[in-house]
Amino acid sequence: MKCPQCGHEEDKVVDSRPSQDGRAVRRRRECLQCKHRFTTYEYIEHQQLTVLKSDGRRERFDRTKIEHGIKLACNKLPVSSEQIKAMVDEIEAEISSRGKNEIKSEQIGELVMTRLRAVDDIAYVRFASVYRKFQDTAEFLKEIKKLLE
Repeated sequence: MKCPQCGHEEDKVVDSRPSQDGRAVRRRRECLQCKHRFTTYEYIEHQQLTVLKSDGRRERFDRTKIEHGIKLACNKLPVSSEQIKAMVDEIEAEISSRGKNEIKSEQIGELVMTRLRAVDDIAYVRFASVYRKFQDTAEFLKEIKKLLE
C-alpha cells in the first residue's frame, strides 16, 4: 500500500476493525517512512454480475442505477437516504445470495418494487408506472386497486 503523503510502499497496520455491517474491514495504517496515518478498507471481491436487459443486451450490474431509480421514485416523499441505502443494500445482498452470474432486469425491478411497496405506496406507484411503462390512467388505477387490496 503506497502512502498517500510520501508514496513510500511500506506501512504497518495500527488498528483493524469490521466496518459496514461486517462487509468490510477498516484498517488504520502508518507509513514507516513519514509516519503519516491513513485509512484503508478491505472488501470481498464478488464475481462480476451481468444484467440481462429486456432487449437482449447484457450489461454490467451497477447498484447506482438501482439507487438512482429509488431516489427518483422517493423524490419529495418522507423516505430518508438511510432507508434508500438500506433498500439498495438488501437488493444487492439478495441478488448476490442467489449465487448466479446473471440476472434479468425484470427480476431486479420486481425486487425494487417489493422494497418500495413496504416503505411508501406513492414511491411504489411512481416506480411501477415507469418500470411497467403505464400508458394511461386506467393502468394507474389498476395498480392502485392492487395496492389497496
